[in-house]
Amino acid sequence: MSENQSSAAPIAIRLPNYTRAEQDEILGDGDDPFGVAAAGLTWLPKEEHFGIKLGDRLVAHAGLLRLPLAIGDKKTEVVGVGGVAVAPHERGRGLARLVIAAALDHARTMGPQHALLFCRPPLVPLYQRLGWHQLDQEVLVEQPESRLVTMPLRTMVTPLRDNVTWPSGPLRLFSLPM
Repeated sequence: MSENQSSAAPIAIRLPNYTRAEQDEILGDGDDPFGVAAAGLTWLPKEEHFGIKLGDRLVAHAGLLRLPLAIGDKKTEVVGVGGVAVAPHERGRGLARLVIAAALDHARTMGPQHALLFCRPPLVPLYQRLGWHQLDQEVLVEQPESRLVTMPLRTMVTPLRDNVTWPSGPLRLFSLPM
């Protein structure tokens, strides 16, 4: 067993905050830790944070934020999931599943019926294994200077309640993406 691993099963906890230093602890301090800089987007910080620590080191994170949007002509809200990260040397151990499950458990208490995330194409299969569904339509998101842009990343949703389905219609986020 490596010194980073503990004999106890890892558990996800709610974090009081999440700093850039903690993100760097998980992903390193590179310029593009999430691989989305080429999208040229400005992102919102998350308001709720969940993480997994092994020993005294943070090795996984997922963040949440309520977001206003319209599906067709119906205005509603979703819980945006973002900042999902697992330390490279800890991947393949189910930590993404654990930290996302903890975040979604909390998201169910926040009101909206669905959670939404944006991800790079190679991550779509991971999120599909975790119960997320890819949307095929374009999604408009706000950016600085009152610009509306089409989200270049994949949009995925998952229900937060039993027996709810994602409505059909064009999707517009009334904020920066998370």
